[in-house]
Order: sequence, then structure tokens, then C-alpha cells
Amino acid sequence: MPVPRERPSVSVVIPHLNQHEAALRCLASVKAQDYPAERVEIILADNGSKGGLERIAQAHPDVRIVREMEPGPGMARNAGVAVAGGEILAFVDADCRAHPGWLSAAVDALESPGATGVVGGDVRIDLADPAHMTGMEAYESVFAYRQKMYIAKMNFSGTGNLAMRRTVFDAVGPFAGIRVAEDRDWGRRAIARGYKTRYVPGMIVYHPARTGVAEMAIKWQRQTAHDLVDHRAKGRPAFLWLGKAAALIGIVPLHAAKILMSDRVAGLGAKLRGILTLAQVRALRAREMVVQWADPAHEGAAGWNRN
Repeated sequence: MPVPRERPSVSVVIPHLNQHEAALRCLASVKAQDYPAERVEIILADNGSKGGLERIAQAHPDVRIVREMEPGPGMARNAGVAVAGGEILAFVDADCRAHPGWLSAAVDALESPGATGVVGGDVRIDLADPAHMTGMEAYESVFAYRQKMYIAKMNFSGTGNLAMRRTVFDAVGPFAGIRVAEDRDWGRRAIARGYKTRYVPGMIVYHPARTGVAEMAIKWQRQTAHDLVDHRAKGRPAFLWLGKAAALIGIVPLHAAKILMSDRVAGLGAKLRGILTLAQVRALRAREMVVQWADPAHEGAAGWNRN
């Protein structure tokens, strides 16, 4: 009778910045995986938090904590990888909660026939009260973290739910700095080397919805800055950029229909709250695109990380 093969060793790398309560919850979820615990090491890569690490260290003395003071989650992830010993690298963000089967699904996919060495999974909204969804929860349940689309159409997985063989990371290279969309950049470099990301629906993590439109504005300041860098690097004209800003407003009715028809949003009240949030978010995105185009000195990419 054949001897069962030992499961691959896994290093889970978690970037962290001033999210102590969320990090404690994230670490607990990683420790609750159905993957053999003796084959998993957990690395919390802190990006310059203002205290609080002692509490995390006391609660989880077996978690390795490393510090990276250069701003950016990509830089923190690189610091974690630098000390990682696993055959497989798995990335989840400190404000996420991993489903108990997250690691098993990732490793199974990486070991399956035809595996490419890189996988990304489903990111769902972690509802505070599923019976009473907020407008932001309803909106983000439909439009946030669309991993399947990112992987199929743009060849990258968000780094909040990403896993790969260590050999693939070494071949592709480290994550980029804060002024670049490091997940998109890494995915592009990976596919250029022949490592296509595969979507794994059973590889699930949960991310809390943002608390309101003001918090969403911070995200879109950063994302707009990254998109603008791409736009200008490709030599594209202003009218395309500003036309896209206008289209964000014009397409609201079509996207409102997506919320109405979505099975991820329960109840008419929640759907209507989601549509209101949709309109607010699209308006702030359009404004941010115009402001950043008109004022190159406007800070969109880096300020969020240290404010």
C-alpha cells in the first residue's frame, strides 16, 4: 500500500499596518485551517504600525513578526517572503478572515494536473449582520473584489487572496512599491514568464465592507493614481481618461440593475441602499479622475499608507 505523501509546507504572509484587532481575527482564522498545522508557518509583516505589536505577539507567540518601514503592502509582503521557508507562499491581508478550507483549496489546486504555479480565490464581503445589510455591504457584495473577472480578463489576482509556489515567486520577482498596483503588476510579470493565474472558487476569504463613502474615497484615490500612471505610460490622450470619468456616471442605471438582480444582496431595502451607495461611489470616482488629471501634484497613491 503506498505511503501518503506529506503535504507541502506553507508560509502564510500577512501584511499589517495599525489593524491590531483585525489582525488578531485574521491570525485566529489562519490557525483554524483544516490544513496540517505542523506544515504551516505564519508571518505577520508589519509596515510601520504605531505600537500594538506586543499584544499580537503575546496572543500568538508562534507567529513570526517582521518589520518593514518602507511604505507599501508590497514591501511588507516582500519582507515576509524573505524569511519564509515554505514550499508554497500564501497571502492574505490582516483585515481578512480565511475560510477554514482556504489553504487546502489553494494547495490542492497548486498540486492538481495542469497547475500553473499561481492561484487566486474568491473574496466575499464579511457581513456584520446578514439580515440587515448596509448600503456599502450591498454595493461591495456586487462590485468589490471581483477576483474571477480580474484573473480571467486581466491576468492577476488581488494579493489579499493569492498563493503560489516559492519557485514561481523567485522567478517572477518581488512585489512593487506603493506607487504601483502591486497585485496587477506582479500578475503581468508572472504571465509574461508563463505563469498564468488560475481562479479557485473554493479558496475563500472574507473582507469587511468599508464603513462608508469616505473610506471608499481613500481606496479610489489610490486606485485612480495607479490607473493614471498606466494611462500616461501608454501615451493615451486626455479625452479617453476624461471620457471614462463621464462614463462612470452614465453607467449607474445599468449597474443598479446588477444590484437588483444579484443573489448576493437579500431584500429590496438592502438593494436600494446599495444603489444609493453605487451612485455616491461613482460620483467620487469621476471627481477623483478629473482632479488627478488636472493636478499632477495631487497625492493619490501614497498618502493613505501613513495617514
